[in-house]
Amino acid sequence: MAGHSKWATTKHKKAAIDAKRAKSFAKLIKGIEVASKMGGPDPAGNPTLADAIQKAKKLSVPNDNIDRAVKRGAGLTGEAVSYDSIMYEAYAAGGVAMLIECLTDNKNRAAAETRLAVTRAGGTMADPGSVSFNFERKGVIAVAKQDGQPDEDSLLEAGLEAGLEEVIDHGETFELRTEASDMVAVRTALQEAGIDYESAEAEFVANVTVPVDLETAKKVLGVIDSVEDLDDVQNVFTNMEIPDDVQTQLDAEDE
Repeated sequence: MAGHSKWATTKHKKAAIDAKRAKSFAKLIKGIEVASKMGGPDPAGNPTLADAIQKAKKLSVPNDNIDRAVKRGAGLTGEAVSYDSIMYEAYAAGGVAMLIECLTDNKNRAAAETRLAVTRAGGTMADPGSVSFNFERKGVIAVAKQDGQPDEDSLLEAGLEAGLEEVIDHGETFELRTEASDMVAVRTALQEAGIDYESAEAEFVANVTVPVDLETAKKVLGVIDSVEDLDDVQNVFTNMEIPDDVQTQLDAEDE
């Protein structure tokens, strides 16, 4: 799940936990296969594949699984890899808008399972275009802080000329935003400046966010968890903004 709030920090912790499950591994593998199919098996010439591989490695997917996924996607194993990318729109509690990104080999299954997961968790499906107009495709790069480094000034110095637009401080991490087309240039500039990054992905970022209270946040997160549990769902983006005090309460309940 992605949103403009301190949830950005929580989602990376959550992803690390979720990645221990075989289902999460499968989603990462699917992303590698698609990237390899679209841009070729060489990460040096395929930035999308390079980022997909880095994400998988950060979340402890075995190298053998990654290598096989790259070869499968590129057609080097004789296996056919064919997925359709579909975006569904929905609403959760409090009028929070959701974009649900799927990669599937069965559109009918994906549509039926997504609708069922959303409605069972208390959300409602939305008409095409009623949610997506509020989102922009952006490059989103996560950079972890270690002993106060890097700081915001060093990130700006490294990335501005490459297309860095905004740096958002989430406490334990920085969220760097770019135009989607500039993301590779910015992450490359960070690497050249000796700055490591946790992840770099094209995401849908909301132009207008919806602050939520504790109960609403729980309800929305319930819909997100229900949807993210589906095999075909790769990402969920929302316009939910979790205030600091609400995030603190959520963190305390998770401990």
